[in-house]
Amino acid sequence: MTEHFQIIANHVDWLALHKPAGVSFHSESEAGFVVQAEQQLGLKLYPVHRLDKLTSGVLLLAKSSQAAALFAEKFRQQQMEKYYLALSDRKPKRKQGWVKGDMTKARRGAWKLLASQQQPAVTYFISQGLAAQQADVPVVRAYLLKPWTGKTHQIRVALKSLGSPILGDTLYGGSQAERGYLHAYALCFDWHGQRIELHCAPQDGPEFLRLEDELAALWPRPWQLNWPSWLQPKENNHRGA
Repeated sequence: MTEHFQIIANHVDWLALHKPAGVSFHSESEAGFVVQAEQQLGLKLYPVHRLDKLTSGVLLLAKSSQAAALFAEKFRQQQMEKYYLALSDRKPKRKQGWVKGDMTKARRGAWKLLASQQQPAVTYFISQGLAAQQADVPVVRAYLLKPWTGKTHQIRVALKSLGSPILGDTLYGGSQAERGYLHAYALCFDWHGQRIELHCAPQDGPEFLRLEDELAALWPRPWQLNWPSWLQPKENNHRGA
């Protein structure tokens, strides 16, 4: 079944679309996100980054190989600002700060964080506890995360390392839920001298929708916050969270 994806921005060189949770980026038993987008829009599209199946949010597709190559260089040079929202029902070891470390494969397709930092995954996060409004509704903590690198499952592993796995992310020990509560919230970059700021609030999942007003009030423009800087050797790695 082909989805109809919301267009966030339609540039002459690229498209920004909303990827729903549960849609695979790659084609598996059925057409993946890129193929479905091509069918919807009648265009040849070129992927420049990706999101995990459980992750929703802003996803860029180039309209030419030249634009795709330029995006690849921007990702390699860490010139793409990425911001994610996540929810967890577990108390973290820390409420904000850095998560840094090399990552290695674990069991069942998962990854784990190491203490070494030779080619580390690097993420900075802030968080806020959101009080339950009803007695039968659990207290959750909202996270705003900015990854500097783009390792596979980076954000999912980072939150697990804090003792606060993402709600619905059972691969990393998260509580059962209707979906994995990780959302690619905003993406900012320079395109031929123009500052591009793409932003898309979560559109599905009862917990995201229940907290819609609180999340919008907390971090309406995440790129305007005072994020700390981090420098590292450039690498061409921009896989999904």
